[in-house]
Amino acid sequence: MTAYIEHPRLCAEAVEARAYQIEAVSDCLGAPTLLVLPTALGKTPIEWMVIAERLNTIGGRALMIAPTNALVNQHLRDLKLVIDKQESEDSITSISGSIDWKKRQKRWDAAEIIIATPQVIRNDVQRGSIDLKDVSVLVVDEAHHSKGRHAVAEVGDQYLQSAQNPLVLGATASPGSSQEQVEEVCKRLGLKRIHSRTAENPFLAPYAAGLQVKEVPVNVDEGLKLMAAPLILWMNGLVDQLRRLGYHVQTGRVTSSQLNDTRERIQRAIAKGEGLAYNAARQCAQSQRLLNLIGYLLSQGVSASREYLSRVKTSGEGGDKGSSAFFKDDRITSLYEMLQHSEELHEKVGKTVELVQEQIEINPESRVIVFAHFRDTVDEIVQRLDDCQRIKPERFVGQATREGSSGMTQKEQLSGLQRFRDGECNVLVATSVGEEGLDIPKADRVIFYEPIGSEIRTIQRRGRTGRHSDGNVYVLIARETRDEGARASAVYREQRMQKVIDSVRRNMGRPNKDDLAEHLTTFKVRDGAIVGSAYSFMQSEMKRLTPE
Repeated sequence: MTAYIEHPRLCAEAVEARAYQIEAVSDCLGAPTLLVLPTALGKTPIEWMVIAERLNTIGGRALMIAPTNALVNQHLRDLKLVIDKQESEDSITSISGSIDWKKRQKRWDAAEIIIATPQVIRNDVQRGSIDLKDVSVLVVDEAHHSKGRHAVAEVGDQYLQSAQNPLVLGATASPGSSQEQVEEVCKRLGLKRIHSRTAENPFLAPYAAGLQVKEVPVNVDEGLKLMAAPLILWMNGLVDQLRRLGYHVQTGRVTSSQLNDTRERIQRAIAKGEGLAYNAARQCAQSQRLLNLIGYLLSQGVSASREYLSRVKTSGEGGDKGSSAFFKDDRITSLYEMLQHSEELHEKVGKTVELVQEQIEINPESRVIVFAHFRDTVDEIVQRLDDCQRIKPERFVGQATREGSSGMTQKEQLSGLQRFRDGECNVLVATSVGEEGLDIPKADRVIFYEPIGSEIRTIQRRGRTGRHSDGNVYVLIARETRDEGARASAVYREQRMQKVIDSVRRNMGRPNKDDLAEHLTTFKVRDGAIVGSAYSFMQSEMKRLTPE
């Protein structure tokens, strides 16, 4: 029998009682906290309980910010089902940029819980139409964005400056792989502790769905190799000239990190007034464009390469002289024309279709998500899947409309996700807009069209499966291309991330006189007819789950 949390501000049987979540709630109520839990292991119920307790004991308002409108809508739907609304239905609301700021102000004034994207909150605070002084808890979902000039970090600054009784809960599965990244997230949100648990932790293990990650090597089509060959010769020639000038000092295969080092040397030479450095800077920029194009041809295919060159063309038309000169070169112009009339040659597209068909044949009720970096690739995959029996694909991309590719409005995004949930479509083909936070039930298989070098994005993408049952992740890797380096980089960064989290947490320490039981007095656990304290339930569960 399932045990449930009871609290004056939570609906009955809305939140399952789990010891590790109760422990996290106590930590998060005791001090501003960065909550790091694996995707699909229940950060959101912890956020609900912290909101409920702050409203019950402190009052004021609760503000939750999330990076996308789709995620805002999801949190709104969940909170309305979980939080006991003591006032009107409007006491839990969302505000978005599509709503006039005066109407947003009225919604804010009438609400007790507000969910929004950080850009909207930042802008309205700067305008003076809303005030954060009575916000008793700020929940920052996907808190790893709290860096630099990102709107999330700026909202953190605004909140800490104006709130009368502040508490911040930042939640993420992936705060970053460097100590500097994690420390900046904590600094910008005023976080005093880190609460982190891995899926291997014995208290989480019973709830962790099985997840298998499989790498799928794919051969590169000979036609794509032929297209890339003259570009490789061209790039190597430019890099050899940079070597002779002393700016490019590395040997072996040219990489982006090498070219970044070369660019820094050239910039230092320009600062010293070296005349040859200006032409070297142009050669280095052209080398980087060529390296990008070669990578797209060999690891992505025709669609992605065509989209990349379209962006270069647009940039050149917009006044970028380097992009204009690059695109006007006869070799690039001819390649662009060839790509315009070429069918997709990369075997990744066929392998993607094959993996989707395989999952649907195993279980016709399955849901599959395919991630691809480029919209043209998304469109190509959708077109191929449309021709397959029993497969109903759904395109899912961002809101911006670009040359040759229409975006999706917020309404279109939400309706597409709902069709996927309802089973009207069974394959979601998405760009990065589908990576973060979206709780898509029964995503039995996730396919990465390409590996992602970022450990944060890899964890977010992978977390779209295995949320409620066992799931599989397939990563397509084009042999002898930069795919192999990107995959190795992501694995290394992910392994390093936990060590960094532990290091920062040790440096932060724990606040003095920290008592777990003190923050849990309002929480009860109902297990059938028996109602007991949440703290006692947590202790007994931890004792039960501790390995002998």
